[in-house]
Amino acid sequence: MDWFSNLFFGTGIAHSIFVLAIAIAAGIFLGSRLKFKGITLGVTWILFCAIACSHFGMTLDPLVESFAKDLGLILFVYSIGLQVGPSFFSSFGKGGLRLNMLAAGLVLLGCLTAYIIHLASGVDIATMTGVLFGAVTNTPGLGAAQQTFQDLTGMANPNIASGYAMAYPLGVVGVIFALLLIRWIFRIKLDKEEEQVKAEKGEERQVEHIDLKLTNPQVEGIRVRDLTLLTHITILVSRLLDKDGNEFMPDANTILHVGDRVRFVTDSINERTVMLLGEQVEVKWDAEEKNVHLVSQHIVVTKPKINGKKISDLKVREAFNITITRIRRAGIELLATPDLILQLGDRLTVVGEAEAVSKIASAFGNSAKKLDAPNLASLFFGILLGVILGSLPLALPGLSQPFKLGLAGGSLIVAILIGAFGTRYRLVTYTTTSANLMIREIGISLFLAAVGFGAGKTFIPTLVGGGYVWIGYGVLITLIPVLIIGVIGRQCLKLDYFTLMGLLTGSMTNPPALAYATSQSSANDRAAVAYSTVYPLTMFLRVLTGQLMILLFL
Repeated sequence: MDWFSNLFFGTGIAHSIFVLAIAIAAGIFLGSRLKFKGITLGVTWILFCAIACSHFGMTLDPLVESFAKDLGLILFVYSIGLQVGPSFFSSFGKGGLRLNMLAAGLVLLGCLTAYIIHLASGVDIATMTGVLFGAVTNTPGLGAAQQTFQDLTGMANPNIASGYAMAYPLGVVGVIFALLLIRWIFRIKLDKEEEQVKAEKGEERQVEHIDLKLTNPQVEGIRVRDLTLLTHITILVSRLLDKDGNEFMPDANTILHVGDRVRFVTDSINERTVMLLGEQVEVKWDAEEKNVHLVSQHIVVTKPKINGKKISDLKVREAFNITITRIRRAGIELLATPDLILQLGDRLTVVGEAEAVSKIASAFGNSAKKLDAPNLASLFFGILLGVILGSLPLALPGLSQPFKLGLAGGSLIVAILIGAFGTRYRLVTYTTTSANLMIREIGISLFLAAVGFGAGKTFIPTLVGGGYVWIGYGVLITLIPVLIIGVIGRQCLKLDYFTLMGLLTGSMTNPPALAYATSQSSANDRAAVAYSTVYPLTMFLRVLTGQLMILLFL
């Protein structure tokens, strides 16, 4: 039975893979089973299972541990970067800039709180950095801090992982407690917040269509393309029913007349402006008119040659005599403006004659099966660039030695840039949600397991020897920044409670807390929208501050 014992307590590659699998499988099982009022630590249980395995004598080969930790971190961070890249820069648009400024303030307040506790308690900055990222439930920041410490000193510090593990559980529930405390401080009633959201719904920017009978004399004799000059907004005309009852799809040079009935596609925030052109009417399109040949259909961009091209460059009106009215990307509807760049996986709403729609569907691919296979070429090309960027020494004022972005920082930046601009250079960055999630989960599982095995031998002695106070420090780091930003957002900026919850949970990169926030209202998705708005910048800042905390104060 020696062979069986060696699997658990031996050495070698087979043993290392075996104990990694034990920790990961046990952690995933506990994460899916152990819940308290719907709240779970999720994959973080892998870290605690690995610590337990290490404490009871299971070890990893040092090279395997280092490889699993670094590879896992790269896969995890890179998949996140690809996911948030397309929306990273657009998240600073109207409304998003204010939320992102608050999120950046929360990140900096967390670092400041950790540094003050470090000065007051005497806990070394490396350990306090681990406590910080456990308190804010941010694993990429932990990885960045660990790698930076090792680059500077040439050795690993298990206290970074120990501090993270001790602060993480209350970091999850602490955010939820802070949300409840803010609700109590401001005497917030959810039903009144719902009414406020409903009242503001007309001001939200969504893509809508509206049917009008043109009555404004100013439209008589002008071309469709001149409507933008007249209204000063971006609108599309997808269908036109003239005074003689002829329905057709207008082009940019179609002449408009008073009495024409027209379908406009625009942002809902501009509906009032569009209404100045005429009066809203009900028009029986398609089957209601005997001479109608137009159909509306959804098609999916699956041909790589379409990826990265502007709608105006495709000349779909001239080539197919159809109109693209709307585009759905990553769950968000976009207005099909001429300068919009198409990406693989975009779902287009097109209007035209049935035969023309069939032709454009063939030209654009419209084969969902082609999207099932992940594009591994762009994945590993991006990782290659991320490793190169993360390894470049950068001289910064005030630092005694060159600064490196590290594997986490380099991979994240490259992934964000490729996700945001890759299509302009014909890079196919699309991955299905399931493929992205698989890569991310494998990465975080390997990373947490390797970190747990590295910290396991010293975790219990450290906890018993006074490390338990780190739990209290973590609670302070969780609550103080969230409450301060929460009060500013509510009192000064008058954010509704649902948006505020999304802002705070996104700034803490805390999915369990987001699940709680979204459960508070089934009538709107403002919490999820705010979360996704601040998440990209927050993730970037967490990785960056994880390195700076070590570089500046070690």
